[in-house]
Amino acid sequence: MVCLGALAQESTKAVDVSTLDISGKDAWVDTKLDLRPGDKLTITATGTMKTVSGKNTTSVTAAGANRGFRDLIKTYPVNEAGQGALIGRIGSSEAANPFLVGASKSWTSPRAGRLFLAINKSSGDKPDGSFHVKIEFTSRGAEVSAQPKEPLPSKVTVEMIDRIPRRVVDAQGNPGDNTNFVVIGDEKRVLAAFDAAGWVQVDRAKEDAIIHGLLSVLTKAAYVELPMSELMLFGRVQDYGLAHAEPIAVVAQRHHLRLWKAPFTAEGQELWVGAATHDIGFDRDQRNNGVTHKIDPDVDLEREYVAQSLDETGLVAGLSYLVPAQPSKEARTATGATFKSDGRMLIIQLSTNTLQ
Repeated sequence: MVCLGALAQESTKAVDVSTLDISGKDAWVDTKLDLRPGDKLTITATGTMKTVSGKNTTSVTAAGANRGFRDLIKTYPVNEAGQGALIGRIGSSEAANPFLVGASKSWTSPRAGRLFLAINKSSGDKPDGSFHVKIEFTSRGAEVSAQPKEPLPSKVTVEMIDRIPRRVVDAQGNPGDNTNFVVIGDEKRVLAAFDAAGWVQVDRAKEDAIIHGLLSVLTKAAYVELPMSELMLFGRVQDYGLAHAEPIAVVAQRHHLRLWKAPFTAEGQELWVGAATHDIGFDRDQRNNGVTHKIDPDVDLEREYVAQSLDETGLVAGLSYLVPAQPSKEARTATGATFKSDGRMLIIQLSTNTLQ
């Protein structure tokens, strides 16, 4: 006869420690571990892997290879880490922001979700070998069901959304991208949420871009903060420009958005209005026959990418939609490209109970 207490103890031990091997040939590997918000765990990796850079073959640990100048023209899931490093993410979504694990990492999970691990590599890299990974929980967070959802402010109404212009304009007053989402929260929390989701602030001026680009070369880090054009809403240019991009593809392709602080609040909370589009290549600027970025004409896909990337951080209390009285469903950008939308405005309520 087996004691129930012994079964419970064995079950707890099985949850506390888990081991698996991650090969250089693997994509994202499912650890089969479902995390809770506030879980504290330590991940350690042993073993070596051979990486190739040009004609050089190097044996590296899970900390990854030292970054070289060749890394400037490669796309890595974790830009600041070298080839062969052990990396992780919560969830299987491509919008989930990966993070460096390295040879050892003590970490607190910011949200609930399945833990995945992988090797930091570009599509052309073929690291050879594997790491033996040990995942140990030092404490468990509360069950997700025990955390009540925060209510959305009741005063986020169609009337409030209708106070927001449907489209942004360029310096000449030509209408451009749709305004397609709002974020409710103070400036510090809004920027922290986008940062946690992997969005970076772009450089505001060409001078900043030159200096930042030079520093990126000197530090062997890919430059992803390429400036974006300034557009107008509420009579002023964007307060922030943010990009979510692959380092080498940033010139032609990147997820990007602009944020403006609204001149009114929602139940005393700041309201930030966003216009998000996805650059997918280059096109002719019909205003002057110059070259400009081409956006994905289905702009709702980028709205949903913003929602998903922020929701993956665990810092979002709720997502909802409102339809303006006069939705913008089909139009042209300021450069002349056409786009389509269902016209809905995404409402993103940030949580006030964020982890430190």
